[in-house]
Amino acid sequence: MTTSADSAREALGALRTEVSKAVVGQDAVVTGLVIALLCKGHVLLEGVPGVAKTLMVRTLSAALSLDFKRVQFTPDLMPGDVTGSLIYDARTAEFEFREGPVFTNLLLADEINRTPPKTQAALLEAMEERQVSVEGSARLLPDPFVVCATQNPVEYEGTYQLPEAQLDRFLLKLTVPLPPREQEISVLERHARGFDPRDLSEVKAVASAEDLAAGREAVAQVHVAPEVLGYIVDVARATRNSPSLQLGVSPRGATALLAAARAWAWLSGRPYVTPDDVKALARPALRHRVQLRPEAELEGATTDGLLDGILASVPVPR
Repeated sequence: MTTSADSAREALGALRTEVSKAVVGQDAVVTGLVIALLCKGHVLLEGVPGVAKTLMVRTLSAALSLDFKRVQFTPDLMPGDVTGSLIYDARTAEFEFREGPVFTNLLLADEINRTPPKTQAALLEAMEERQVSVEGSARLLPDPFVVCATQNPVEYEGTYQLPEAQLDRFLLKLTVPLPPREQEISVLERHARGFDPRDLSEVKAVASAEDLAAGREAVAQVHVAPEVLGYIVDVARATRNSPSLQLGVSPRGATALLAAARAWAWLSGRPYVTPDDVKALARPALRHRVQLRPEAELEGATTDGLLDGILASVPVPR
């Protein structure tokens, strides 16, 4: 049975309600995760410990009926611990490939900046090529396959900064904020009533991989006017010319912004992209692709603040 675009949009729209059964007040982040799934992109989640990053991804996978695996990245984690390795079978006197946790639909790479570059790089092929190569043989990953990596924005001791080439493979960088007072009270009330974050039995599958596939086909049909394409390019070029940035947005970043804006337009029920869609996705799509100059950091500038300034300065097509 073929899933229609309208029913797929309705099913994916219900995800926020379903995830809210376990996670309070993170609708914007959940929407970003859905956009990434529609674009076959990966997500970098940044937030202090205890803001439900892991729980959010687990709950989303349950609401989508997708396979989920979690890897805790540590300094002694080896590449084979992520991708899998060849194991000698004494009974057959042959080597057999044992799949690593990367063979799943949703992979949570927890605290990805706590593992050395060699292990970080083991994810790079999987993220870009959606396959794992072992002893010259390529093994395809499931579809969908999305990496949701987390990192702590305040504790950098003993961490390994992700290289720009790998950061650029993430479609979006989503910041997970602390909840406002009312929502934090709601979290405590849930726990006082006996809520167990390890028990997701109340979360029902409201969407499926078929809905995602139908959504992707529909997103690919969303119209983008030449003026909007020019606007995206102008925003990207403005980051390269900013005196406060030592690294601007590459063409890959511009295509990521385009893809995210199309997915957001479709989720909003429109068959075309507007400049407002581009503005709405500019921060999450570009904030990890630019680098502040040291003198700008000393002056208190932030990446999001500079992006807002650039968006305000680039003429919007009418």
